[in-house]
Amino acid sequence: MPSKSDQLAVDNAITSRRSIRAYLPTPVPRADIEQLLQVAARAPSGTNTQPWKVYVLTGERKHALSAAILAAHNDPSLSRQHTEEYAYYPREWVSPFIERRRKVGWDLYALLGLTRENKAGMAAQHGRNYEFFGAPVGLIFTIDRIMEQGSWLDYGMFLQNIMVAARGRGLDTCPQAAFTQYHKIIEEILSIPDNETVVCGMSLGYADMDKVENSLVTERMPVAEFVKFVD
Repeated sequence: MPSKSDQLAVDNAITSRRSIRAYLPTPVPRADIEQLLQVAARAPSGTNTQPWKVYVLTGERKHALSAAILAAHNDPSLSRQHTEEYAYYPREWVSPFIERRRKVGWDLYALLGLTRENKAGMAAQHGRNYEFFGAPVGLIFTIDRIMEQGSWLDYGMFLQNIMVAARGRGLDTCPQAAFTQYHKIIEEILSIPDNETVVCGMSLGYADMDKVENSLVTERMPVAEFVKFVD
């Protein structure tokens, strides 16, 4: 039987997870990254298919990828040539999802002092995704193209495990679908084989809590709004 302290430790790792958008330059030892990913790999997957593959970026290769993506992102004519391979968001936004999306966006921009008129500032903030928000470790996740929707569900549990295990080690993360637009650049620089497609990226490191953007805490619905008990 788990102790109360065990329960609280797990709960705290889950509830303290946030998308962190500014990091300290403090390195994360390779052994710690390997252990974290080994723990996360205990995620369930249908018939134990384990569909995840991870590219861990540090140092020059991370900088090279960031520079290449930013060069495309900052040039409208180049950026338009890059599109996602799969639709992460709905093609048509409806309530209540559109309101939640807008709120988190404007809450972040308000903290950063960015107004609706400051398009350049918002574009620059979005571009920080491709620098992994200054994190010392960048992760790129891929999946074999042959895998179907169930394996993508499994993949989500693996990603969640990484983020929770990171919190248990005093690390922070930010999962980033923004990378999917530039999958061609990622595939070229990381020599990703044709049978793999980019799922997302993720920043990993130690949060810089002096940065105002890291004070953002997103809201969650109370249980009564999304749960129906059926006796």
